[in-house]
Amino acid sequence: MQVFITGGSGYIGRSTIQALIRHGIEVMALTRSEHSARTVSDLGATAVVGALTDTDVLREAARQADGVIHLGVDYAEGTADVDRGAAEAMQDGAGSRPYVHTGGVWVYGDTDGVVDEDAPLSPPRITAWRLENEKRVLARAVTGERPVVVMPGLVYGRSGGLVQSFFVEPGRAAGAVPCIGDGSNHWALVHVDDIAALYVLALNAPAGSVYAGVSGQNLPLAVVTRALSHAAGCPGSLDSLTLEEAVQRMGPIAEAFALDQQFTGARAHRELGWTPTRLDALAELGPGLNRPPRPRSSLVRHALLGRLSCRINNPAGRYIRSASCAGCRSGAS
Repeated sequence: MQVFITGGSGYIGRSTIQALIRHGIEVMALTRSEHSARTVSDLGATAVVGALTDTDVLREAARQADGVIHLGVDYAEGTADVDRGAAEAMQDGAGSRPYVHTGGVWVYGDTDGVVDEDAPLSPPRITAWRLENEKRVLARAVTGERPVVVMPGLVYGRSGGLVQSFFVEPGRAAGAVPCIGDGSNHWALVHVDDIAALYVLALNAPAGSVYAGVSGQNLPLAVVTRALSHAAGCPGSLDSLTLEEAVQRMGPIAEAFALDQQFTGARAHRELGWTPTRLDALAELGPGLNRPPRPRSSLVRHALLGRLSCRINNPAGRYIRSASCAGCRSGAS
């Protein structure tokens, strides 16, 4: 099998190329510079020279492949139009073969507790353009094509991604990591290697499917930024910003960081067998972080870790250990 991928030299793309190759899949990767061509080649992919605006190149590469994964984004002016044109070209080339498109859970806005892919949509400004494009992508399922949309949560891991660019690096420079508001809002997290695994599985998903790429780690921003302060070399130092101040400093993406989102990835697990394995975000985001003492209540301990999947014996006020609970397996009690 051979897959054509855009954005292969990027943060998620590099892990996705590695995941594809581990599954014995040959990879062709779109590259627009010598540097990105070297990056994908070093990972084992074949470079295809072009940009997201080169629709003829995209169409032909998709036609030659057995499947397509679209990860690339052109952040220059006209992002929505470029993405729409690129998607149409690749879907034209792919025909009835799998086409996996990238969305993001930010389009759901604030959630009322833990939700799934059927929650109402209310995107912040920075991702509002995705709605119409994803609607067009999925509409082609009725013509016999095989579009699928993967919607990653906030991706972390391998010392990269948005948390590194907007929180760790500024925190290292300023001596304090920014925290928007009181930090009580939740982030729906997923490790970069886990989301890469989902992209591979999505190549075999039913046409028209939508999957939230989240690992069930719905952590408060205050907890995350405290961990990031250790990575930034300023343990415990946070710079509390109002939303207005954050937008002024970070741009409109701050509105997305301020969303209160909690998601489940149960659909991807149920339909594709996707099982995230990197389930301790705090350990990776904050190397050297001193964990708080073990609380008396098992419920508190498990909730802090985001691993509350075991059953509670309410009358006895204690846990019944479960083999399916990562908290129980790790010895939390």
